[in-house]
Amino acid sequence: MSTALLAVDCSTERLVLAVAGAQGVLTLDEAGGAESSRRVLPAALELLRRAGLTLAGLDAIAFARGPGAFTGLRTACSVAQGLAYGAGKPVLALDSLLVVAEDARAQCGGGEGFSVGVAMDARMNELYAAHYRFTPQGWLTLQEPGLYAPGAWRCEAEVLAGSGLHLLPVDDASSTAPRHVPQARDRGGALMRLAQQAWVAGQALDAAQALPLYLRDKVAQTTAEREAARAATAAAGAAA
Repeated sequence: MSTALLAVDCSTERLVLAVAGAQGVLTLDEAGGAESSRRVLPAALELLRRAGLTLAGLDAIAFARGPGAFTGLRTACSVAQGLAYGAGKPVLALDSLLVVAEDARAQCGGGEGFSVGVAMDARMNELYAAHYRFTPQGWLTLQEPGLYAPGAWRCEAEVLAGSGLHLLPVDDASSTAPRHVPQARDRGGALMRLAQQAWVAGQALDAAQALPLYLRDKVAQTTAEREAARAATAAAGAAA
């Protein structure tokens, strides 16, 4: 019997969803930003319907925990927790920079030993950045996600990926410049592959343990975020 998963990612300016079940993987990738808190719940329920799944039939609900856009991280976490609480399901908290790395691996055809540095534009002339290597057991984190000034981040990787590559200084002294992968090709597919790997690795958490990863501070939820969380809990309760 196949594992049934729903994955939610609002960490960038895109709203990305993925559902996996007996019929395979379905994804959605659309403009997000300020619209994510309004769109994420109805879009997730519609994707489940298209996949022939219900919330009660899921094994777990995954979300991209960050780093990334603060409001988006709160929205994804709140919706994942609300749905998980209402349906009595565990959650999978995924590294949002690792989603970029997995997409870059797919684009490059990278196998064992594939090394990728991820640099995402964090605005205010800063980067969210990390370094990963792919192994037979899955991804190994060589450098944990952090917040950097562009000139302060150093990474020896064969590939650099992400929306912040244009901010990196040019190293004219380098004779072996890494390949650049500035844009994702299938973020939804990468998100679901990580969710499936996390499920197999036994990384499911109780919904109460799921927290966003913030690298900048903000103290309160927006009204839209609170409404998204309440709607998710109500929807999951109705479907359970």
